[in-house]
Amino acid sequence: MAPIPGAGLAKGLAVTLRTMTRKTVTEQYPDVQPELPPRTRGVIGLFEENCTVCMLCARECPDWCIYIDSHKETVPAAVEGGRERSRNVLDRFAIDFALCMYCGICIEVCPFDALFWSPEFEYAETDIHELTHERDRLREWMWTVPAPPALDPAAEEPKELAAARKAADKLAAAQAAAAEEPTPGEPTPGEPAPGEEGPA
Repeated sequence: MAPIPGAGLAKGLAVTLRTMTRKTVTEQYPDVQPELPPRTRGVIGLFEENCTVCMLCARECPDWCIYIDSHKETVPAAVEGGRERSRNVLDRFAIDFALCMYCGICIEVCPFDALFWSPEFEYAETDIHELTHERDRLREWMWTVPAPPALDPAAEEPKELAAARKAADKLAAAQAAAAEEPTPGEPTPGEPAPGEEGPA
């Protein structure tokens, strides 16, 4: 069957008319803030207390946009006769967001949970040099990091929790068994005490 001339134009106009009669759903940013998903890659927050200056994030960053400076401090011995220890102290932690490609490798490789994604994205600057955020600014982003999502109730229990629960159950069973065992010299239930006569 031959196509009707102008059928495609009529279909296109019908779609246009349907769309024109619908209510718009445009969010008027910045008056209306968008609802971002919890795993939005906005900006990186730094939890400084967890940072051990291991430099993994800076070494793994493909853009080399993380700058870390530190110095060593000597920690006195905790007990008498012990030896002094040295530890790294963070002096500078900065991320250049003009170079960052938001791959998240630094957050993934951090073994001490010092870096987190924050859904904040409003940090545009008029000067590109202002996009290098120092640790004080990164610390401010930390307070906007959302709580981790709840665990899936149908998910398999983590191996660490299962092992810990098994050890706790075993310890509780051993303690219960020890509590039930009579102490030496103590009569068992239904047995006469020493010096007492049993039923005639």
